[in-house]
Order: sequence, then structure tokens, then C-alpha cells
Amino acid sequence: MSPNAKGAILMMLSMAAFTLNDTAIKAIDGAIPLFQLLTMRGVLVTGMLLMLTVWFGTLKLTMTKRDAVFVVLRSLSEVGAAYFIISALWVMPLATISSILQMLPLTVTLCAVFLFQEKVGWRRMTAIAFGFVGMLLIIRPWTEGLDSFVLFGIACVVCVTLRDVLTRYISADVPSLMVTLYVSVGVLGFFAVASATEPYVAVSREDLVLLAGSAVFIMGGYLFSVMVMRVGEISFAAPFRYSGLIWALILGWLLFGEWPDPLTLLGAAIVVGSGLFTLFRGQALNRAN
Repeated sequence: MSPNAKGAILMMLSMAAFTLNDTAIKAIDGAIPLFQLLTMRGVLVTGMLLMLTVWFGTLKLTMTKRDAVFVVLRSLSEVGAAYFIISALWVMPLATISSILQMLPLTVTLCAVFLFQEKVGWRRMTAIAFGFVGMLLIIRPWTEGLDSFVLFGIACVVCVTLRDVLTRYISADVPSLMVTLYVSVGVLGFFAVASATEPYVAVSREDLVLLAGSAVFIMGGYLFSVMVMRVGEISFAAPFRYSGLIWALILGWLLFGEWPDPLTLLGAAIVVGSGLFTLFRGQALNRAN
């Protein structure tokens, strides 16, 4: 299997895991305070990751200063992404949030151009521009009283873009499991401190099951998101994020009775179409070379 094919599969696995995590969090529906929820989930995720690193013999507590800097920055990006996405999930339809997040292949591709000198021609750059038009149809900034949680979705896009780009700078000497563990510890530490500002709430059995499921899925999402950034070309794997929108549409409809309005669906279709064009155009150029 080629590195690009591995990257595509890992990206689809990552998106499935993240969407299932979002579904579990949305089902909790604010019954647990945000920082308490993220702290409890962080304890579960960190514990599972620690066991996995020991099981696979990848536990490595030392790294270069350069790698440590990028791991810390990646952790901060993950903190922002977790805060913004959960805040938005509790008040917005799952598919709407997922539609906004479909901008990620385009933003990551742009970063690949400017930071890693990956070649993207004018056709793909035009497709990226159309993708941003699609995003505008989703968020509709011209409407009065723009929902602040829409902006939270955009902030999440920024944080996840930074997270994925920073992963590329971490050397291969640090195993993917250890990158994931370090980030999980950093996120746990931040939200554990933040949870002291909120009153503790007793958790029901049903919410505890949802929280445990969220921990399993987010751990898989974390791990796959690290692995995908370390194989193949970023611009090739990035469009496979769109598989997450299919998951979000199906789960949102089946579990929450949600379905996006026509303008949101049109915007999502434009964004997805733009990303798919960048994929097929990239494949065509690779075959020509």
C-alpha cells in the first residue's frame, strides 16, 4: 500500500472516530459542566493511552527540546479545539458543525503550500477559493445576530489546522502513541485546573456510558490524526476528511432528528466539491509526472 493510500485510510478512520465522539458528547447535552466533562474524559483517555504505550513498548519519556516545543504547541491547539467544538455541539446541529469543519482540507492544503512547499496549481487554488464561498453560505456572516457559536466552529477549524500542521514538525523519533499521550496529558492538565472554577455535578449512569464511549472514540481520533500527518502528502489525505460529513448527516438525522437547511447543504456541497476537485486534480498531476 502506498503512503498516500495509507494516509487516506487513516484520515477516514480519524473522521469516523471524531464524529462518533461528537455524537456521544452531543447526547450528554450539557448535563455535565464543560470543564468537568473534559477533565473526566481526559482521565479516561490518558489512562488508556498510557496502557497502550506500555503494551506496545513505545513509552518514551524523553525528547529533544525542538520536539517538546511542538508537542506543547500541539497540546494548546487541541485544548482550543476541544473547548470550541463542544461548546458549539451543545447548541448547534451536528451536521452544521461538521459542515463548517469541512473547511479543514482546504485550510490544511493552503498550509501545505506555504509551509511545506507542496505544489498546488491555479486550478486547485481556485477550488479552495470556491470552498471559502461555500463556507460563507454555511455561516452567513451577513445575517443579523450572527450566532457566536458559528464563530466557535470557525475557531475550531483554526485550532485543528494548527494541530495538524504542528504534527508535521514533530520528528519521527517520537512515536505516534507518545505524541498522542503527551497531548492528552497536556489537555487533561489544562482542563483539570479550569474545572476548579465550576461546581462539581454528579454524573448519571447513562452519561457515564456516553462519556466512556467518547473517551474511546476521541483516543482513536487523536491517534489516527497523528498517524495520518506522518505518512504521504498532506494535500492528498486532507480531502478524505469529507467522510466525516456523511457520518454527521446520518447520525444527526437518526439520533437527534436534525437535518440542515437547504442553504447549509448547498454550502457544504460546494465545500466538499472543492475539496474533491483538489484531490482528483492532485491525482491527475501525479499520474502525469
